[in-house]
Amino acid sequence: MHKFDKSIFREYDIRGIVSDTLNLKDAYYIGYNFGKQIKDKFSSNTIVIGFDGRLSSPIIEKNLIEGLFDAGANIIRVGLCSSPMLYFSQIKLKADGAIMITGSHNPSNYNGFKILSKEESYYGKKIISLSKIKRIKKLKGQINNYNIKNTYIRELVNAIKDIKENLKVVWDAGNGSTGELLTKLVKHIPGKHVLINSEIDGTFPAHHPDPTEEKNLKQIKNKIAEENADLGIAFDGDGDRIGVVDSKGNLISGDKLLLLYATDLLRSQKGASIIGDVKASNIIFDEIDSLGGKPIMWKTGHSLIKAKMKETGSILAGEMSGHIFFADKYYGFDDAMYAAIRLLNIISNNFNMIKFLEKFKGFFSTPEIKVYCNDREKFKIIKKIHKEITAQYEDINLIDGVRVNLKNGWWLIRASNTQPAIILRCESNSQKGLLEILNKVSILLSNAGLEVKDLL
Repeated sequence: MHKFDKSIFREYDIRGIVSDTLNLKDAYYIGYNFGKQIKDKFSSNTIVIGFDGRLSSPIIEKNLIEGLFDAGANIIRVGLCSSPMLYFSQIKLKADGAIMITGSHNPSNYNGFKILSKEESYYGKKIISLSKIKRIKKLKGQINNYNIKNTYIRELVNAIKDIKENLKVVWDAGNGSTGELLTKLVKHIPGKHVLINSEIDGTFPAHHPDPTEEKNLKQIKNKIAEENADLGIAFDGDGDRIGVVDSKGNLISGDKLLLLYATDLLRSQKGASIIGDVKASNIIFDEIDSLGGKPIMWKTGHSLIKAKMKETGSILAGEMSGHIFFADKYYGFDDAMYAAIRLLNIISNNFNMIKFLEKFKGFFSTPEIKVYCNDREKFKIIKKIHKEITAQYEDINLIDGVRVNLKNGWWLIRASNTQPAIILRCESNSQKGLLEILNKVSILLSNAGLEVKDLL
């Protein structure tokens, strides 16, 4: 009997270290189990497969497809692509299921699977169900290749609305799987466009493929200054997360970006429900409410957000990590290239970025802070912290981890579902207050058994 390393089955995807916690046999059995589930539920049993630019992705795809084939699946290979292009393929080809092979923003030695059926993304119990090994009864499926890249690019081009000819943008694909697609797309966008790190390279030689961390944005900031560009746009390894840097080299955090989109959308969609994740600033939810929207705070995670959008009928959602979901004129999944087009449309329509960012003056917040922690321990630590603070605070939110609202701000401690880490975020109405909150959080983590150094 095959045995999986249980740590690879996360809340909303499957992810591990290649040849350590994740191996080729895992790919075969995940493919077989998923193929069997889809075959039992849908008559056509059509499954779309795509993969990112990591060095391990092609051999993982081979073993995944073997499992799907033995389950009798009708497999459509769309090849090397971004996660959004894979989601798009599943919709356009009317497939019953889809699997994207990707390590997303994790280091190059990681890989994994984002999985969905035509009804929903796989998360929680659905993900765990793929770990249950059943007796293999080999059938024979079909394998076909399909090139949908130009159709996908055309969809993005159709979203372009009056982008200014004098707009200058620096783009950083981070050597991820958006490289080829982005090179094609910018040819159709008005203005001047400068691309860096557009060559797909699974070793990520330029920098780690996470556009929300300042240390990964040095190149794009230097290029913005060199080109005197209006802004910079960066992507993660599989193209579902966007990072935006303004003309002065300031990173616009994911929650601020969500409010920017919400401000534009609510002009024509009064009363719309908009979801922000638990890491977002209180300002975001207050502003959406004041603009006539219905703000909803929800759990972090692309599959969880998409499920909540479907449940609530929300037409926009966003995460601090740069996942942005549009369901007003798009399909409801997180597509960083589509989000970039929407952003360029907005700033070309006399949008004053400096005035917009003034809303956040007087508030002091941390970025997402990662405190690395063993995967097997991180959820235990959250439980310890919850137990310790229950009697100390009145306003506690347990949607995802522990979030506490204070008179002068708030703090959040949660377990990452994608990395061996505890995630922190804090905000206050003064610099002194922020330092006090950080000190409280540091003590809580230490009391829970986690070694904590200077959080800033």
